[in-house]
Amino acid sequence: MIAPAVLLAATLVAVLWGLSLGGAANERDLADPGAVVRIGIPLLRTLVNVAVAGLIGSLVMAVWAFSAERREHGLALDIAAGSAAVLTVASAATLIFTYSDLASMPFSASSAFGAGLAQFVTEVELGQLWLWELLIAAVVTVLAFAVRGRKLTLLVLVFALFTTLPLAQQGHAAGAAGHSQAVNSLLVHLVGAAVWLGGLLVLMFVAQTVNRERLALLVSRYSSIALIAFVAVSASGVVSAWVRIGSLDALFGTGYGKLVVLKVVALVLLGAFGAVHRQRLIPRIAKSDRGMRVFAWFVIAELALMGFASGIAGALGRTATPVPLEPIDPSVGASPAEILTGDPLPAELTPMSYITEWKFDLAWGLVSAFGILFYLAGVVRLRRRGDSWPVGRTIAWIAGMLFLFYSTNGALNAYEQYLFSVHMLGHMMFTMLIPLVLVLGAPVTLLLRATDKRKDGSWGAREWVMWGLQTPWSRFLTNPVVAAAIFVGSLWVFYFSPILRWATSEHLGHQWMIIHFLISGYLFSLTMIGIDPVPNRAPYPFRLVILFATMASHAFFGVTIMTGDSLFLADWFGAMGRTWGATPLEDQATGGGIAWGIGELPTLALALVVAVQWSRSDRKEQKRKDRAEDRSGDSELNAYNAMLAAQAARDADLEAKRDERA
Repeated sequence: MIAPAVLLAATLVAVLWGLSLGGAANERDLADPGAVVRIGIPLLRTLVNVAVAGLIGSLVMAVWAFSAERREHGLALDIAAGSAAVLTVASAATLIFTYSDLASMPFSASSAFGAGLAQFVTEVELGQLWLWELLIAAVVTVLAFAVRGRKLTLLVLVFALFTTLPLAQQGHAAGAAGHSQAVNSLLVHLVGAAVWLGGLLVLMFVAQTVNRERLALLVSRYSSIALIAFVAVSASGVVSAWVRIGSLDALFGTGYGKLVVLKVVALVLLGAFGAVHRQRLIPRIAKSDRGMRVFAWFVIAELALMGFASGIAGALGRTATPVPLEPIDPSVGASPAEILTGDPLPAELTPMSYITEWKFDLAWGLVSAFGILFYLAGVVRLRRRGDSWPVGRTIAWIAGMLFLFYSTNGALNAYEQYLFSVHMLGHMMFTMLIPLVLVLGAPVTLLLRATDKRKDGSWGAREWVMWGLQTPWSRFLTNPVVAAAIFVGSLWVFYFSPILRWATSEHLGHQWMIIHFLISGYLFSLTMIGIDPVPNRAPYPFRLVILFATMASHAFFGVTIMTGDSLFLADWFGAMGRTWGATPLEDQATGGGIAWGIGELPTLALALVVAVQWSRSDRKEQKRKDRAEDRSGDSELNAYNAMLAAQAARDADLEAKRDERA
């Protein structure tokens, strides 16, 4: 087929041109690995990126756009399986070439090369990341070939998304300044580009198997995904490029900067292609065969431009950056904080710092922005349809997303690695305050009311949410006792196990911590005060009992930390070299006070909301009974009085008979 050939050809040309323009193709003065390795690594890395795109893009379309009852679904899974196989082979080859490059040793079957390669994948971080990429790709390959059902395809997609984690970790040296922000930006970039490119590629294959009307519908669905991906790729590209360039002079005065400019131009043109898609091509596809032919050639041109952008990205990965991305070297006067975190120790924390200090995280910034935009889009759709939606719910949801943005981008993010008290304050935000206000926004109810049911056999957001609410896992996790156990137990397990060190010192662990506590807090708040439908809904008295038990356990947890005489992660929080603020042990005691005092406030608010909901429920029930009595003419009261009268008559008869016998 012409589309994949055009994509690969454009990618190859862009890689070679980019290597020449950036200087990465030139022979090195010292330890040159040879032309095969110099050219082969960026080509293989680009092939890895394209294979990841084919894998993730195909699975996203299979899960969200295609019908499991049509051939399109199976075709997407076939493309995903083939892409996963290519990814596995390309990852293995890249691993070997990367070792050859770093060791300046040509490939051979000698024992020395094999021993060095084994040491590379077991002791060197870069080698370990490529080994993880290879193993994850191999697992996904097996799953992609074995799975054909709709629901299990979602599981394959989740595993496929894990293939981007090792690639994102490679894009910025661990221990280098701005590591966490750069990794998250690159992760967003990889996922967005994969969905964008891979979705379009699989759409070209599917276009040959469907009629005009069906193709127009599928292109419309893809266009919505592509718009989100375009925003994510654009924002993450700007952040990632700026971290590596650092100044406008370097943007136009270095080979790396020139490649960035070329990629920006390609991105702008791709955005224009997307606008034409939505405004002109989609309406024409369903009208005539000529519209389908125009669409096909237009998409081929778009794939060529995507291939060019992918090739430039591959060349960028091998081009020296104006801002060095080397880890902090402790031998050249680095501070303890820089050695541990990769970033310099921030200024002393003051009350004003909570307003002035920021450490931006693109991934969570986009989550917050998209969360608000999608919610408002649902509200607008309801209003246009003539339906109402409570303003209070909208305010609650927006407030929750703004709290999430601040917690992941503001002073809490800037100081949480250095002060246990700030870490604990952020924890309380993630597990208690943010979930509480988000639950009051009733997002699931809004989604179910604002989205239409699909009738073509495919599953959109509505269908997946409905299925999720009915699964046994949902019934288990929304059991109030289970949700409360997860909510409380997570505190003790997290802080009194090695998980705390992993979440503090490792970027992936920190992201897991945020996600876990958001979910556990959301489940608990949902079972207590949720408006959205859940399989289990406990009686109000039982909810209050659970809440008070939770408050007691939470208070005991906070007091335990406050009164402790040993420091959590003494070689981390106690080794930052701070000359300002409280001592590490005093700061830890403050963190315990936050867990006890500030952490109890949202729980108390939950109890108050439950009490209010209980009171309102009783009033609604009484009004319902009153209305029923009005409609029936007090039939229940009359029946009750008649029953009492009959009982009195029977008692009188019995009494009279006893008198007669006497």
